[in-house]
Amino acid sequence: MKILTVVLLALIVMSGQLNADNHSAANNKITLNLDDTSEIFVKGYIAPVEESLSDTFKQWDELVNLRVAEPEKQHSTSVFQAFLPKNPVSVGDLWVPDMMNVVPLLKQLHPNPNFFLHINAGDSFGLWACLRAYNEQYADIVFRIHAEFKLENGWFTPSQFTGHLVIDRIEEKVAFFEMYVPKGIINFDVNWKMDKNASYQVTGTGFCPKMELRAGAEDLLERIEFTESITQEEAERALVLRFYKSQQINWVSLAEALEKAQAEQKPIHVISIDGPLTDESC
Repeated sequence: MKILTVVLLALIVMSGQLNADNHSAANNKITLNLDDTSEIFVKGYIAPVEESLSDTFKQWDELVNLRVAEPEKQHSTSVFQAFLPKNPVSVGDLWVPDMMNVVPLLKQLHPNPNFFLHINAGDSFGLWACLRAYNEQYADIVFRIHAEFKLENGWFTPSQFTGHLVIDRIEEKVAFFEMYVPKGIINFDVNWKMDKNASYQVTGTGFCPKMELRAGAEDLLERIEFTESITQEEAERALVLRFYKSQQINWVSLAEALEKAQAEQKPIHVISIDGPLTDESC
């Protein structure tokens, strides 16, 4: 009985210590600032999409000839200040960046960006950011942006923009920035009004090999050793949950569902879903 009491007491003490450690980590917040007043040189690029299009969409010149609006541009530091949280944050914390002040970056890609997606069935628009890691000198912010571009006769909607903003905490300047559309078999959606008098739009998808903005030392993230961090996968998971409630579901394959149904003697309810589950490329 004494041994059991000692074990229980030890477990209680250990539990209290773990809670104290977690509480300490949760309160280990940092403030992020940019005081550098100089402009930041950003390169932009959009690769041709024609090869991924169906024959119908190859007739849409504006889409076939889609190119970056400004291959090179000097941006004010205030554009990147828009990504920073207003209050101190811990690793893993999320916040909503200043949407309107991020617009100049999107305009470098195309002159007519739109955050409020023209077809949207929920909260899958806008942008979120997450403090992924930091040390005494650097902080790495991972972000996710859902936006689209208004073309003359339709819409071009990338699956998402993701990327990193690395801040030099000592000099309070941008050390590295990248914003890009992730690669995939399909990574954009388009809606085209083929005839200006038509009451409907034709919908399609495709693959853009490269759509991105970059600034700073590209190998910086590979060289930094962070003292506090979560993984890239954990940051991306936290961000996608902010856009899609469907990601809170514990999805399984059809084969696994059939196996579980048989083992547990439960029926399978089939639901047809029209819309994106993890991005905006349908």
